[in-house]
Amino acid sequence: MLVHNSDIAEIFSEIADMLEIQDANPFRVRAYRNAARLLQSYAPNLQTMLQQGQPVPHLPGIGTDLMGKIREIADHGTCALRDQLRRELPPGLRQLLAVPGIGPRRAKLLHEVLGVDSLEQLADACREGTVAGLRGMGTRGQQRILQAVEDRLSKSRRFGIALATELADTLVRHLRASDAQAKVEVAGSFRRGRETVGDLDLVASSSRPTALIAAFAAFDGVGQVLAKGSTRASVVLRQGIQVDLRVVAPVSFGAALHYFTGSREHNIALRGLARRNGLKINEYGVFSAEERIAGETEASVFKAVGLPWIAPELRENRGEIEAAQQEQLPDLVQLSDLKGDLHVHTRSSDGRNSLREMALAAQQRGLDYIAITDHSSSLAVAGGLDADGLARQIDDIDALNAELHGIVLLKGIEAEIRVDGSFDLPDDLLRRLDLVVGAVHSKMDLPSERQTARILKAMDHPCFTLLAHPSGRLLGEREPYALDMNRVIRHARERGCFLEVNSQPSRLDLNDQYCMQARREGVMVAIDSDAHSVLDFDNLRFGIAQARRGWTGPDNVLNARSLTALRKLLLKARG
Repeated sequence: MLVHNSDIAEIFSEIADMLEIQDANPFRVRAYRNAARLLQSYAPNLQTMLQQGQPVPHLPGIGTDLMGKIREIADHGTCALRDQLRRELPPGLRQLLAVPGIGPRRAKLLHEVLGVDSLEQLADACREGTVAGLRGMGTRGQQRILQAVEDRLSKSRRFGIALATELADTLVRHLRASDAQAKVEVAGSFRRGRETVGDLDLVASSSRPTALIAAFAAFDGVGQVLAKGSTRASVVLRQGIQVDLRVVAPVSFGAALHYFTGSREHNIALRGLARRNGLKINEYGVFSAEERIAGETEASVFKAVGLPWIAPELRENRGEIEAAQQEQLPDLVQLSDLKGDLHVHTRSSDGRNSLREMALAAQQRGLDYIAITDHSSSLAVAGGLDADGLARQIDDIDALNAELHGIVLLKGIEAEIRVDGSFDLPDDLLRRLDLVVGAVHSKMDLPSERQTARILKAMDHPCFTLLAHPSGRLLGEREPYALDMNRVIRHARERGCFLEVNSQPSRLDLNDQYCMQARREGVMVAIDSDAHSVLDFDNLRFGIAQARRGWTGPDNVLNARSLTALRKLLLKARG
């Protein structure tokens, strides 16, 4: 049985939830949560390494006990502790945990006080008004929970981009390594860089399509084969995601890749353009009458209708065809454009690695600089820095910079924006920093006018540099807080400060629409990892995809600048 790192992470998250419901030692709960987060970002497959006897490198925060659990899951697909906890807890509690806004403690409260044991029962309790009376809920909280439950009951499941990437990469490698001599690419919303996907679409060409279909259906991660024909097949992987494979002749590969990449609206617009030129486009090619004139490559499809190749991330029918006709497509940012990362944590707050370890890991990934931005003290759950702790870290960074070569650490802080818009550290200390990253982690339920005023006031602070994860959303877990983002973007332009595109797969915040708005307003963004371990730098690719969907070029990206150019911009941003 193939076990992905994301499978292990999911089991560890479930164990942490169930332990918390049982009021287990909070340090034990945190250990499982930290391990789950780390494994989501760890690329090498641990099961493969263990089965092949390869040495597993030290993973921060994962000791002998957790490594033993990893080995157990790699061998059996589960572990005894999870199975034991599942037997001890009502199964409905695990279902409640999938609802945004309901953590382990609330799930336990709902079960013990109201007897809620399923999503349907939770929806009924919200409609009856009994949830509002529970501690910490209230009428507004009850309404948010009801909306989240109704959304979950009415919509098909969607999968985060990190999990989808791991599954897609593994499956594509499997098919390319088969004896079918196949060319295989992932299409669909995944290729367009969407934040979440409902399924995966694969497009392939092969001289042995039957062998390729057989290899696809025999993939170790397949839980159910839905359909299996001579040129197409559909399966459901064990994680619940459906994967559709379409095999075409090599002369049609580019046309099929374009067709199945979409979006639907983009495809309709392109077909309309083709018709006006007397042509027909489908998944098999571009045709003039009955003659195929293009289709082997995507570039040939676009060229046949008089367009340059359009990047997949832009194919949403949001003006990309008109821009292509006018030769005004943006030069989109690439991962290789990034020179640094301006949002990095260490174990001085809630990170898992030291200053030196984070610096060396960034350098290995080709970065020239990183900003150390541990949390400030108001975020107690993250063990944030008070004034004395930040002062010591400033000295530590200066000392380490004197030793390092090829990488520079910038001095920063992720400062909590309090409800009144102020920061929780003295101005004389903030002035010693290279940048101040402002963030909201509390009172997220403020009305839009108050939340917006809170953030605008923080942006007016003379030391403010960058607004972190601006909407506060967690995909599939927490909706954005009420905020007039257009006002925030315009204020950033007027103030001369910057906005973040947070690359954590659970955030991807700013969203693509606001990335486009920032670009139109001339506001630069920083594509940051929000790294909490040396592995999290790999998440930058997700932030790049998000920025590309927002038509962002390297000129719009703060940390695509050299260190010299960046320092000038940081100094200019100080009010």
